[in-house]
Parts: sequence; structure tokens; C-alpha cells
Amino acid sequence: MKLIAPNYYPSFRCIADKCRHSCCIGWEIDIDPDTRAMYRQLPGAFGKRLNAAIDDSGEVSVFRLGPDERCPMLNSSGLCDLITALGEDALCQICADHPRFRNAFADHTEIGLGLCCEAAAMLVLAQQAPMTLILLEDDGQADTLPEEEATLLTLRDELIRCMQDESRSLSQRLHALLDAANFALPDRDWAAFYRTLERLDKQWDAALDKLPDRLPAAFPALEAQPALVRALSNFCVYLLYRHLPGALEDEDIPGRIAFCALSVRMLAALCAAHPGCTPADCAEYARMYSAEIEYSEDNLAALLDALWEE
Repeated sequence: MKLIAPNYYPSFRCIADKCRHSCCIGWEIDIDPDTRAMYRQLPGAFGKRLNAAIDDSGEVSVFRLGPDERCPMLNSSGLCDLITALGEDALCQICADHPRFRNAFADHTEIGLGLCCEAAAMLVLAQQAPMTLILLEDDGQADTLPEEEATLLTLRDELIRCMQDESRSLSQRLHALLDAANFALPDRDWAAFYRTLERLDKQWDAALDKLPDRLPAAFPALEAQPALVRALSNFCVYLLYRHLPGALEDEDIPGRIAFCALSVRMLAALCAAHPGCTPADCAEYARMYSAEIEYSEDNLAALLDALWEE
């Protein structure tokens, strides 16, 4: 099996204690069975402390979150005591993987970086060069893609090229994306709809409150700022790379393309409502969007359904 990733993937580094939105706060942290068995064997005071911090009462073992929903292994300096005491190999699978995601195909697996991570959002949206795919691992096998997968990936390549075509404005690229899907976004108050979804962060509520009732089809002030246009384009390319493969399961290629276009419109509207918005501000809005929408299966499903409503 081959492992494929975006060209920026090898540059990713966790910023640990410098992160303002630690993944060790506010998220339930599952512990896979192999790691849980290893933890049970740890001796001494640290092993005793670690095992006392784990809840085994459910189907899956989890860390008992402390005040402010902090992982009990997250110390006051913002570092993980598991890593400082035992090294990164002692992390459970979900912690070792985060913020990575994977999409599996017949002859390869694609890996990427989820934007709910502050460092990943900054890295992905700040890319100056077009996103290309690189080979990280190769088992030497020459497998053949099923026609359905090959067709989808060819379409995705075309859509990504469209979004990276800087000879056209951002609004023209988004129109071309929707034209390729033969899809028109429903005319509705999308900010109000997003408020009906499950929400995690009060800052997200505050951001939504600044949006107009109807999302503009174009953002002239943003179009005059090449760095913001590139960040928004990179955001769309990331979404296409991550979410279009889901159509192999739900057969909703048009809806998933429309989700990518709507998400860029939402991010652009958030930036437009923020006077003096910088690419770093844009990355922070993208991080919030990812955490609130991409990392909630219910929210993502609700959006995909809403796109088909009259």
C-alpha cells in the first residue's frame, strides 16, 4: 500500500506549549486497547498516577478530564507529562495521530492535516505554491484503482487545478466549482442555519453574529488582498482533498463540492466582517470552522442535507 500526502505535510510540527488551542483541552481522549494494556504495566509513582487518571467504565477507556476539561497529563506548562516522562512512543493512537486524517483507496492511502489544529491551519493556509501530492511510502505493489475511485480522483484533480488558477478571481473559481457540480447554493440565511448546529466555542457564536443574513457571492475588498485570496483558495483545496473522497460512500459528489464552496464563502464572509483581517486571522477562523463543523459528524451531515433543501 502506498501512502500519499500533500507536499506541505512533512513540514508539520506540533507547537506544544505555544499552542493557544491545545488539543489536550476540551476533547474526549480515547485510549486504544494496546496502549491501555501498556499503561497497566507501567511501574512506580508515574504508572500509578497515569492509571488513576483513566476511566475504564465505558466501552472505550478514556482519560478523566480535569478542571476546564484538561487532560490530566497536560501540565501547567502546556506540555504532556506522558511525553516528558516516557517519550512520544507512549502516546495512545489518537494523540499520536492528531491532527492527521486518512482516506483509504484500493491502491493507496491519503493522509493529511486537519485544520482544527492551530499549527496545521497556519501551515496549510500560508502555502505560497500550489498543493501537489507526494509519495511518502511505497510498497512496490502495482495495484489498479476501481473505475469509480479513478473517476472521482480525476474530477478532484480538475477541481483543485481550478481553485489554484490565479488568473481568475476567487468568486470566478467558486462559480466554476459549482458549475462543475451542476449545483446552485440554496438562497438562505446560512449564518442563521449555522447557529442551529451544535456549537462548542463562544468565540464561534460571536463570529457568526457578525455575518450578514445572506452571504455575498463576491468579496471585492478581499479580492484586492492576494494573501487572503491565496489563503481562501488553499482552504478550498484542503476541503476538496479531504472531503470529496467521502462521496465514494454517500454518492453525493455535487453536495460535497457544494459544501466546499459554501465553506469558502463562509470563511470569506468571516474575514470580510473582520476589519483589517490578516492571513493569520483567516487561519484562526478556519481553525474554528474545522473544529465546529468538520470534527462533528452530526454538523457535517446536517450541512450536506441542508444543501439539498429547497
